[in-house]
Amino acid sequence: MRASVSSEFALEVEKVTFQYGKYVALNNVSFNLRKGKFAVLLGLNGAGKTTLFSLTTRLFKTQGGSVRIFGNDVHNNSTAALQNLGVVFQQRTLDMDLTVQQNLMYFAALHGMSRTLSKERMQIELERIGLAEKIHEKVRTLSGGQLRRVEIARSLMHQPALLVLDEATVGLDMGSREEILKYMRQLCDEQQISLLWATHLIDEVSDTDQVLVLHRGQLIADSMAAELVSQSETSDIRRAFQYLIDRADSKSDGI
Repeated sequence: MRASVSSEFALEVEKVTFQYGKYVALNNVSFNLRKGKFAVLLGLNGAGKTTLFSLTTRLFKTQGGSVRIFGNDVHNNSTAALQNLGVVFQQRTLDMDLTVQQNLMYFAALHGMSRTLSKERMQIELERIGLAEKIHEKVRTLSGGQLRRVEIARSLMHQPALLVLDEATVGLDMGSREEILKYMRQLCDEQQISLLWATHLIDEVSDTDQVLVLHRGQLIADSMAAELVSQSETSDIRRAFQYLIDRADSKSDGI
């Protein structure tokens, strides 16, 4: 269940650096995500988004810098940090041979939730995403969009205060993508959940989103989407993003 949170920020990434051998995946990345806000981590494939998520979720150990969730360091105080975190990974992690109910109940058991509370929370989340009638169906019978919604419901079972999603709409049709994005923004507005949405799809950015542009392992922009458009003197976020990428590449090439 959601723990008490006192920090001003839901997520604090400070001077994070990570290398795979000699390859630098993240280079001195720093940003903050405020409580109850929707932020987009925008970058091309290979920009470092998944590496950053792996550090935030403690799959990888930070080599340099720190990651804090509501003030709790992910590595030095992992229990307090991770109990407020919900995660949807890029790769699907549901057991395809189990039913929707079995998948969600198993997850709840891992979080130490009672069976009574687990059933109650499962019903609430499945109704919220419109899949309550699928509760006894095997996961493999669901569509791609439905699978993602089940994963989102699962990530919310323990009522986290911060939700991170890595390329959650990859492979989905336009209708499913729009439906999931609308739902995630409603969560922020109605439940004050903080949300970090990683994507390479520029059309998933709204003018009111905080946009973190990651390119070649470096954070090259951190601002509201509308502000990025204005600052780059372009007409829309797509052109603003391309402008930022071109400028960063020119600097790195010494042009």
